[in-house]
Amino acid sequence: MVRISIIRKIESTVENVFNTISNITNFSKAVPEIVDFEILSEIKSGLGMRFSETRITNKKKMVTELEITEFVKNDHVRMVADSHGTVWDTLFEVKQENGNTVLKVTMDAKAHKLLSKLLNPLMKGLFRKGVAKNLDDVKKYCER
Repeated sequence: MVRISIIRKIESTVENVFNTISNITNFSKAVPEIVDFEILSEIKSGLGMRFSETRITNKKKMVTELEITEFVKNDHVRMVADSHGTVWDTLFEVKQENGNTVLKVTMDAKAHKLLSKLLNPLMKGLFRKGVAKNLDDVKKYCER
């Protein structure tokens, strides 16, 4: 398993940051690589919502289906996807600190196919870079 954990301090309210990371409509506005999304469940927000997002990565479109498996408003949201031989379990946590919001993202990549078990540890740096860019985009969006 590969684990990545990244923290950003954001000059914005917990409510604003949480609404950005937990709502695919807002998240897609914050992260330019997300070029499309579709809600796949009858649940349109919060716990149990399923959606697909389309990202442009290295000039290629990549579609990933995700499900919100934990949702505590203004505290944390967990999204899980099973893609390319790996279960991607991403936890976004927010807390107020000295008038700012601390956003912590922990992503676990649990490979269940041999190739992914071999490649994921080698690609950890790329995964970290991608998550960090997403958080920088969220920070910029929330601080505007």
